[in-house]
Amino acid sequence: MRNRSIITEAKQIQLATELIQLGARLQVLEMNTDLSRERLVKLYKEIRGVSPPKGMLPYSEDWFISWQPNMHSSLFINIYHYVTENTGVKGINALIKSYRLYDEHVKVNQLEKVLSLTRAWTLARFVESGVLCIAPCVKCHGKYVVHTLEIHSNHVCGLCNVPSRAGKTKKAAMLAALH
Repeated sequence: MRNRSIITEAKQIQLATELIQLGARLQVLEMNTDLSRERLVKLYKEIRGVSPPKGMLPYSEDWFISWQPNMHSSLFINIYHYVTENTGVKGINALIKSYRLYDEHVKVNQLEKVLSLTRAWTLARFVESGVLCIAPCVKCHGKYVVHTLEIHSNHVCGLCNVPSRAGKTKKAAMLAALH
């Protein structure tokens, strides 16, 4: 029996380590491992070299609907659904695998990473609880994150109907000024 608890604790530490390396906040670690808060704080400090950030997790579902976050959230949730439906991987392991694929896509395409692991975790929870859902765009037929209570029959995505201010961030303005 003692061997089983040692193996379980080792797996929990491995999971927590992987989540910390991907940028998970302490609350995500607490919800997905059986390790004590004190052990998680210590592990976080060992891996990151600093104390975990304090404060509440980002909560508003509206963040996922605004233009750029929606594009990244939609990309992630489509990857997540593909992984959970086609690989047999579920739960936090599906989230990790999906987030790694999202991160790889962002790097390969030289995009700015908009979605943190914590936001991806929150998004998956919002979709699973029915706060947010996926709706197809009537023009491109891609699947995008939308509020569950909105009417979806004529949904047009942010790529087919780009808002006038889309992409006009401070970072984009600085890059344009350099060229």
